Amino acid sequence: MTERRSNNSRIAVRTRKMRAHNVRLLKILSAFIVLCLVFLLGFAARGNTALMSHLGFNQTQTGAAATDASSQSKKNSYNSVSSRVSEVEDVLSDDSLDSYSLDSATTAVLDAFGTASNDPYLRYYSPARYESLLNNADDGYAGVGVLFSEYNGKAYAVDVFEGSDAQLSGVEEGDFVVSIDGDSSQSWSRSEVAAALSKKAGESVVITWRRPESLTADGGEEFTTTLNCAEYSEPNVTTSLENGVGYIQLKQFTQNAESLVEQAISSLDSQGADAYVLDLRNNPGGYLTQAVSTASLFMQSGTVVQVRTKDGTSTKSATGNPVTNEPLVVITNGNTAAAAEVLAAALSDSQRATIVGETTLGKGTVQVIRKLSFGGAMRYTAAYYLTPKGNTIDQVGVTPDVVVRNSSDDTSSDAQKDYAMEYARSLRTS
Repeated sequence: MTERRSNNSRIAVRTRKMRAHNVRLLKILSAFIVLCLVFLLGFAARGNTALMSHLGFNQTQTGAAATDASSQSKKNSYNSVSSRVSEVEDVLSDDSLDSYSLDSATTAVLDAFGTASNDPYLRYYSPARYESLLNNADDGYAGVGVLFSEYNGKAYAVDVFEGSDAQLSGVEEGDFVVSIDGDSSQSWSRSEVAAALSKKAGESVVITWRRPESLTADGGEEFTTTLNCAEYSEPNVTTSLENGVGYIQLKQFTQNAESLVEQAISSLDSQGADAYVLDLRNNPGGYLTQAVSTASLFMQSGTVVQVRTKDGTSTKSATGNPVTNEPLVVITNGNTAAAAEVLAAALSDSQRATIVGETTLGKGTVQVIRKLSFGGAMRYTAAYYLTPKGNTIDQVGVTPDVVVRNSSDDTSSDAQKDYAMEYARSLRTS
């Protein structure tokens, strides 16, 4: 009996111990669950500004570091126009009820991109405009009797042919093209004007012009002309011989400019020329290769131009086979541009020629047109011209050795040519 009571007592003690142990485990487990719930609720609450404020926490204090780091990372991932436009596209695609034309939006965005750029020649060509430019790859086309140049991406008349429809309609040198056949959707570049005027002889074209006070001035009176296209055979090179001085005027650097100048030198040499005047006034430029080849007609050797691109600076040099070593004077003015400036600078830096006239336009950049994968193309500045001595041409121009200006009141006289011819005559050795 006593033994039975002892066993019952031991069983009761073990039972109490097990219950106490289970209670402790339950308390520990409950505390762990409570901690987990608080932890999870804390994460949920941090995203609720109102709730965090109600609880007495400052949102900027609780998550400032993480939020700032996240925001900065997001900003860095959108440091390009394409990324920002892509984000807007995503927002509109997800939430907007509106729709838009992809082609129209592309044109508008890229036009705005060009306006915001520091490159005045940056331009997007729609597929239709690009196709028109491609169809005008050669130099032979009907026109309106105007030689065009370009200033900051805008075409203007640099020469109006005598007796042409344009001259009879009152178009003058320095008039900028505003619109062609009613299209004023963008600034007209020289290449676009040439493409638009690639019409058959006898067809008409409506051109609106702007006449500023100067080449660099804004505004000016606008007027509209209706001109008939015709084939003009205005010579690219004209020559004369006066008292032993051969005069050569080169209007632009076409694909055969070097050949034409060489023929002119040969002809004048056979007539007894022992000094030359090369007139580059109103020359809008053209093929750089032709400018280098033309320089080689006069230069023994040396650099003709330096070309700076993103990959570095390269040089183009004279061939070392000049066709004449006779004294040379070059005439320039404010419309001497691009490849014509390259030639003038090369002959000046090499001390091969004396430059007479006025400072050139300062168009020392190279534009390229690149086709885009989604249609159309972009025109942009890809290189800069530097003189053989490394001087900048763009926005600076080539300064003449002797400044001579023609009188705006007396258009019948040509003081620049007269001075150049006289100066060349004084340099003759015989």
